[in-house]
Amino acid sequence: MTENGSRIASPADLSARREQLIAEDVGIRRILVCSTGCLAIGAREVEAAFREGVAAADLQGEVQVVATGCHGLCAMAPVVVIEPNDVVYGRNRIKYVPDVIEQTVKSGEIIRRFCFGRDPEMAHLGDIPFYAHQTKAVLRNVGRVDPQQIDDAIQRGVYEAAGQVLTSMEPDEVVEEIIASGLRGRGGGGFPAGLKWKICKESPGSTTYLICNADEGDPGAFMDRALLEGDPHSVLEGMIIAAYALEAAKGFIYVRAEYPIAVEHIRIAIEQAHERGLLGPDILGSNFSLDIEVREGAGAFVCGEETAMIASLEGERGMARPKPPYPALRGYLGQPTIINNVETFANVPVIIGQGGVKFAESGTEGSKGTKIFALAGQVNNTGLVEVPMGATIREIVFDVGGGLPKKREFKAVQMGGPSGGCVPASYLDLPIDYDSLREVGAIMGSGGMIVMDETTCIVDIARYFISFCAEESCGLCAPCRFGTVRLKEILDRICGGRGTIDDLNDLERLAEVVQKTSLCGLGQTAPNPVLSTLRHFRDEYLAHVADRTCPAGVCTALLPEKEVATAAKEG
Repeated sequence: MTENGSRIASPADLSARREQLIAEDVGIRRILVCSTGCLAIGAREVEAAFREGVAAADLQGEVQVVATGCHGLCAMAPVVVIEPNDVVYGRNRIKYVPDVIEQTVKSGEIIRRFCFGRDPEMAHLGDIPFYAHQTKAVLRNVGRVDPQQIDDAIQRGVYEAAGQVLTSMEPDEVVEEIIASGLRGRGGGGFPAGLKWKICKESPGSTTYLICNADEGDPGAFMDRALLEGDPHSVLEGMIIAAYALEAAKGFIYVRAEYPIAVEHIRIAIEQAHERGLLGPDILGSNFSLDIEVREGAGAFVCGEETAMIASLEGERGMARPKPPYPALRGYLGQPTIINNVETFANVPVIIGQGGVKFAESGTEGSKGTKIFALAGQVNNTGLVEVPMGATIREIVFDVGGGLPKKREFKAVQMGGPSGGCVPASYLDLPIDYDSLREVGAIMGSGGMIVMDETTCIVDIARYFISFCAEESCGLCAPCRFGTVRLKEILDRICGGRGTIDDLNDLERLAEVVQKTSLCGLGQTAPNPVLSTLRHFRDEYLAHVADRTCPAGVCTALLPEKEVATAAKEG
């Protein structure tokens, strides 16, 4: 039997360790405290209070307090889940802890005032619409494990898919399994992952490199961050499988330094995996070896683009390079390189575990599996959401998200971050996948969803996102460097009450030029918010330039003096 902390030398050792951990936990109840995103509103203090309360009640041998990753329902943070019955309490405070321990942990009673909507009928995970309408595959361990304890991951079956691959599959078989799954890269472009791997394998070079893109920088997006914070070992497992398939011996995780918890947790996970023989030489007793290194980015949005990331990894300024050649042919240090994002790698063990054909049964014709979204903005249940590809906007916003506050009208959702587009209410029943979103002028992006109601000025939203892209441009190519700034200036005039019909024409023409002539994905997609809002909300633009009004009442230069004074007084 493999003992705690010792090297795991084979898949048999791994299975034995898992069985041992499961046996040791029989009869143990757990209090799972979200201790990542919820830290900003007192989760650490709540966790400490639960530990003290459990000790004071002399329950240490029966009850464990576990600091986990995100439970998803950020609107109810800090969230606590009490196993084995999955009782969910939201908005936890230190003063509530004694009642939870006395009434729920010890006596099994449900405390109504802590339940979702203060409704005792929604006291359990399966009863709450936010959770009931999701399909958690990639997020299956997030919120269930202590991300700083490798044994928690092993107990949940992490690394078993890697053991299967390393001992019973050839590298080419792994690639074919990913191709069969239909997995598309979750970083935004949606390129078929298996095809990219196959191209890389067939590319000439002395060394193949693997890079995990964790430079998620979209406003309102936190999918990759949540995975690294809450389940780092599943990401490492996906990288091990990919590296074996590509016969790569070196991997990098490029993560922005603004994610200190993610950086800390992935570094701990790498160290623990090395100690157990799950990284480094002869993984799980095979003849395959892999080292993974964490590199922290300085927060430049453009470094989420493949070639700019490679430049940064090579010690140069993060600026895009012309393509082709693509990184799969010639990337890091001029060698074949695969770059996938965090969510893509986290899908890989899921695919191996159930088989590529089975995985392909979920999702849509051209987009398989599930997708994680960061649901934000003017929606009741903000948070982290995982649904099958093909779920509609209505299902996500209203069934999972609980609709809009104050019964306001849904106006649009910004899909794909600053490089995405605004999808109006007329497409609420649009099945979300890579292809359907492109047809309406948006993109999947990494999965940000910002919900807007009738109090949102669409023109001001377009200005916000183009301002972001202008600030984040690396400045290498003129269309992006100058074009995004000119687009912002036109939108400034329109929001400032100085716009004209000619400005609308110039705005559309310039946006199309920037889109078609920019060097990299940042410049090519930066005009999407402008073009999509012009396409779906032209009347609102016309109101700004022709009627000199802002229908949403946001652009103060277009409001009567009384309304401006009222708006200033209200906030």
